Amino acid sequence: MSSVVQAAPNNVLAPADTVLSAEGLVKRFGGITATNNVTLHLKRGARHALIGPNGAGKTTLINLLTGVLQPTEGRIVLEGQDITTLAPHQRVSRGMVRTFQINQLFDTLTPLETLALTVSQHRGLGSKWWQALGRNKDVAERCEMLLEQFHLTSVMNQETRLMAYGKRRLLEIAIALACEPRVLLLDEPVAGVPAGEREELLQTVGALPDDVSVLLIEHDMDLVFSFAKRMTVLVNGTVLTEGDPEEISNDPQVKAVYLGHGEQGGGHAGAAAHAGEANHG
Repeated sequence: MSSVVQAAPNNVLAPADTVLSAEGLVKRFGGITATNNVTLHLKRGARHALIGPNGAGKTTLINLLTGVLQPTEGRIVLEGQDITTLAPHQRVSRGMVRTFQINQLFDTLTPLETLALTVSQHRGLGSKWWQALGRNKDVAERCEMLLEQFHLTSVMNQETRLMAYGKRRLLEIAIALACEPRVLLLDEPVAGVPAGEREELLQTVGALPDDVSVLLIEHDMDLVFSFAKRMTVLVNGTVLTEGDPEEISNDPQVKAVYLGHGEQGGGHAGAAAHAGEANHG
């Protein structure tokens, strides 16, 4: 892709293939600076990971990008439009969708009902999702495709509260995809998932559609290094460095502050054990 820059509103400059930009984001809580002049460009079709130790400011940054928090300074640009002051639901309607560290699902609905509700709402059918599921062929086909894509067909009629936790995480990502995002922010998708249920989730995340640009926050280094093509390291609210996985795994600064000392050959095996203790960003 061309690296020629283009001017977004308010004179924001970003690479021409950028879909989402954080420009000089600062977030202060009283005397504490949680995010310190962070600039990040997410390219179209990206598989981009945001990593860093506990307290690095990762979740704060995601909250800024999604509108849960307003920045003290800086701006956010989505597909050339300044969205800094938009509410979270307005950002969703413009194609930016997020999953959460902690599962947020309707326990008494089944995956089929949950996806029918989401697809119907997204397509402007309001609360009449049960009618749409029975009468609207497009809604029914979309739900069937999502259930199959996220390995939920076998539990499609089971109440969510009864499902294995790994399946609940898969359903959460399926809900995000049901909103047809162009930018997907995955906030620790394997957090709390037992080891025996992780492989299915890792494979599903790896098979996300190419036309969806993904920003992943994750402490599981096996997932990060198998998924990401680009990585940004955040430390104390500041971008330490950015690069491809090989550059990051061999960076002395990154090893010192996050990946730990003494990994053989600059690999990330030791990082997984080190980072697995961390649960929040």
